Amino acid sequence: MPSFESATVLVMVGAGSRYENKKNSGISHFLEHMAFKGTKTRPNAMIISSQIDGMGGEFNAFTGKETTGYYIKSSIKNVSTSLDILSDLLLNSLLESREIEKEKGVILEEINLYEDSPARKIGDLYEKLLYHDTPMGWDIAGDKEVIKSFKRADFLTYMKKLYSADNITVVIAGGIESTPTNKLIDKYFGSMKRFDTLKYSKVIENQSKPDALIHKKKTEQVHIALGFRTIGIDHPDKYPLEVLSAILGGGMSSRLFHEVREKRGLGYYVRTHADSYLDCGTLVSYAGIDPKRIDDAIKVILEEYAAIKEGKANKRITKEELTKAKEFIKGHFVLELEDSRSVASFYAHQELLEKEIDNPSEVLKKIDEVSIDQIESVAKKYITEKTLNLAMVGNFTNRQKFTNLLKL
Repeated sequence: MPSFESATVLVMVGAGSRYENKKNSGISHFLEHMAFKGTKTRPNAMIISSQIDGMGGEFNAFTGKETTGYYIKSSIKNVSTSLDILSDLLLNSLLESREIEKEKGVILEEINLYEDSPARKIGDLYEKLLYHDTPMGWDIAGDKEVIKSFKRADFLTYMKKLYSADNITVVIAGGIESTPTNKLIDKYFGSMKRFDTLKYSKVIENQSKPDALIHKKKTEQVHIALGFRTIGIDHPDKYPLEVLSAILGGGMSSRLFHEVREKRGLGYYVRTHADSYLDCGTLVSYAGIDPKRIDDAIKVILEEYAAIKEGKANKRITKEELTKAKEFIKGHFVLELEDSRSVASFYAHQELLEKEIDNPSEVLKKIDEVSIDQIESVAKKYITEKTLNLAMVGNFTNRQKFTNLLKL
């Protein structure tokens, strides 16, 4: 990104909550918290943060179900320092017992934050419904009682199972030159060892009828996630599903936004995503709804899904609608890639999770190639009653009532 005076150094590991078990649920996320707590050469968090602040940088980390990332964004003149710090965190973290005990309280409060934020919690509940009592169905933040039990040895054991050199990618995006930057990466990360890593358990999907999950909570607004099982990240249906999601709930002119909010005033927000993991995925709509009108909202959303699936004459996808959906996706994608951190993440995820790496221009081309026939085909294939699921946060208890509404 030659016009940039800054650069993001991102280290991403093929490790996340789907690699956990009952005894260490939440350790991926906890380890991410511990990364900036001190190393052999930088003994505490203050020294690390002061060094990064002192070069005008920003740093953070994140954990998902399949990846964990650590990054520093700063001036391009500080790329070497950023690599030095991040390699130090991965190779020489102290993981002191005293710091672990302190951080337990922080993580427990983070879990409480999500509990008090239904619009954020609903995604976790939806995946719990899809994947049940398996690592893919557990919260990334972990189980409170398990978190309280963690000791230093648990983190060391976990890292020895997943933090192998060939399960880690370093991506640097910004105003850099490739050859000297590669030499710096080799300097700081070249000593990392390779070993056989832990394999994940594949998702087994055998759903045969609609299902619902209610998280009872007194809220002023009911939050729902309503969707269908789809495909993994490398499936050829990925881009048709993405365009379909934009048509349904990709902006303020999308079908669901118009029907749910503008036309009927049933709720405040409504949006649709086509999400994929390595071996599974979902097409899902999220909405915040008036509790008194929740039944109507569910029916309206399902009617819009059914209309596309059935190809109703007055609901057929038009060329204009197709073009608008594609431009919506491409426009947001291009805007996101104006940030070096997003660019680094874009390539790192592909390097770790996908069979091939596409440049942004290739992604845009694949979106452009999606046809109405392809969208209607994936709609018929994946919008099926037997794989329909509804998760809900609200002051309700009658699960069967809502399961009965799940009809196409």
